[in-house]
Amino acid sequence: MNLRKRLSGIWLMAMALLSLCSFTCFFVAQMWLNILYMFYLTIALVQVVTLVIYLWGPEKLAFKPLKYLYRIFYASSILVIPSFAFIFMGLISQYHINIPESIDASSMPVDKIIPGNETTIYNTGKVYIFFPEYSNVELVCKDRPSKSDDSITWCSGAAFQHTVSLDFSQENVEGDHAVNGAYYASPYNKDAFAAFTFADGEFSFEFDDPEGAIKKAADAGGNGFMQFSLIKDHEVVMNFDRPRARCYRTLAELNGNLCIIDSVNMMHFTQFMEELQRLGVTNALYMDMGAGWNYSWYRNAADKDVTLFGLPVPWSHNWVVFKK
Repeated sequence: MNLRKRLSGIWLMAMALLSLCSFTCFFVAQMWLNILYMFYLTIALVQVVTLVIYLWGPEKLAFKPLKYLYRIFYASSILVIPSFAFIFMGLISQYHINIPESIDASSMPVDKIIPGNETTIYNTGKVYIFFPEYSNVELVCKDRPSKSDDSITWCSGAAFQHTVSLDFSQENVEGDHAVNGAYYASPYNKDAFAAFTFADGEFSFEFDDPEGAIKKAADAGGNGFMQFSLIKDHEVVMNFDRPRARCYRTLAELNGNLCIIDSVNMMHFTQFMEELQRLGVTNALYMDMGAGWNYSWYRNAADKDVTLFGLPVPWSHNWVVFKK
């Protein structure tokens, strides 16, 4: 066997293993997007088939179209490395950063977990509780909010998006929503959704008539969006589950104050909900935390922007923003 053929064999074995590793990373990262799922599955199968043909002997292929197909499969191995790099970054981006400036609230009475005069963060050991400094809360669509805007104290993904698309359309935002007084209706099922709105300097959670709440906020020149409902008046009202451990986030009302609650580490959804109930959360909406969709940052008391999840995928197009 000549050197070129040996190197080809080493390359194909490495790419087959790396493609299988990429698909495994995709599964662990739980990026359940049909296009990407099929891409990672297809590229893994193609690399395995290519390796099998190589070990069997491509020179034994008598049918010319099969020879050409083998060459195409072989050439596709060049896609494995960038696809692995992308999904590996997606997997890493699912782990929450440590926040040393947070206040230890592991033994603090729940009624003492309240906002300060500036952005304040508590750590119960299971969840981080963020109280961003704000005078307004907006839904920003299409253009990702810039960290150079020093009026922003919190930025994270808000509503679900119906399809993965590089192009933005208001229709692709799931659930009715309002952007600075403009109302946008959604054609998609909203049965499990509740609404968060901010208008006239006040926030509100609406579970019984979310559509009406969004319209009311728009009429007042405010903002709002819909998401899965988790807790209403201290009672769990969710009708869905997330079977695997991951980091979770909710936009919530705690002790009469608006806050964001993140799990400190990956945990099961039931554990996250148990901690919300222990804290006595009044109202809460689910926030998407899949790789890329969890892109988020806040501005701390020292006026420095701190990235929590840093994979700004180009197909994410709407964010909830707290502003001073």
